[in-house]
Amino acid sequence: MILSWLSGGGEGEHHGGEEMTLGDWIMHHHQDSDAWLGMHLPHIGPFQVGGLTIDMSITTHVLMLWIAGILLTLLFWFKFRKYDGNPKGFLSGALETIVLFIRDEIAIPNMGKSLGLAMTPFLCTMFFFILTLNLLGLIPIFATATGNINVTAGMAIVTFLLTQLYGIKKNGLGGYLSHLVPSGVPVFLLPIMIPIEIMGLFTKPFALAMRLFANMVAGHTVIYALIGLIIVLGHWAVSFVSIPMAVAINFLELFVAFLQAFIFTMLSALFIGMSAHGGH
Repeated sequence: MILSWLSGGGEGEHHGGEEMTLGDWIMHHHQDSDAWLGMHLPHIGPFQVGGLTIDMSITTHVLMLWIAGILLTLLFWFKFRKYDGNPKGFLSGALETIVLFIRDEIAIPNMGKSLGLAMTPFLCTMFFFILTLNLLGLIPIFATATGNINVTAGMAIVTFLLTQLYGIKKNGLGGYLSHLVPSGVPVFLLPIMIPIEIMGLFTKPFALAMRLFANMVAGHTVIYALIGLIIVLGHWAVSFVSIPMAVAINFLELFVAFLQAFIFTMLSALFIGMSAHGGH
């Protein structure tokens, strides 16, 4: 019954005609859904475009992206609509402190002053958006959109495109391509180095997407498994161990929510800066 409530289902649900196991509940918890709070979300498609099948249906994770975007827009508009250079209140001060930290400690050191200042809005947007999605996932009625590889891959692709764009913009196409291979490499090593460097272009965004996705999924899986031990072992005494451990992991997840947003932002700045200043 506890597991059923946590995953939004009803008591006595079955999976494929059989009673669902703890593993089934955990997988069900992580999967995207077309329903939220008992309401079915709009279904649009699928339809064909140029031979491709496109499904524009609204899912729980898509809804979380919208909610996070709306919350951030309203938050910053409400707190800074009459900004005069001096933040008013604790929340305004905290938000400004984070923005200044991203600008002065992440963007400028990794990109240089000119590009760092230009990219600060993007990096701030990425940080606050990921953080909000992570924190929403810790609230029972919401879902963890960053636990969906499609979401994290989409954000990583944005970083990848900006990395290539600014690499070419700052160095020119020829200079950008020349920086793919370190200077001084013997000619006979080029057939090995060039494919490795090209693969490296794609492994960076892949690592960004997988790191965020895996951390979000892992934390929720551990919490779910710990609570599920009460039912699996079938004795109330297990709750004296599993519940405190689940609470401890939940606090750890709160820390991880901030940490993963910081890491994604830091690495995005680092990759873009490395591409734009390939000679350094």
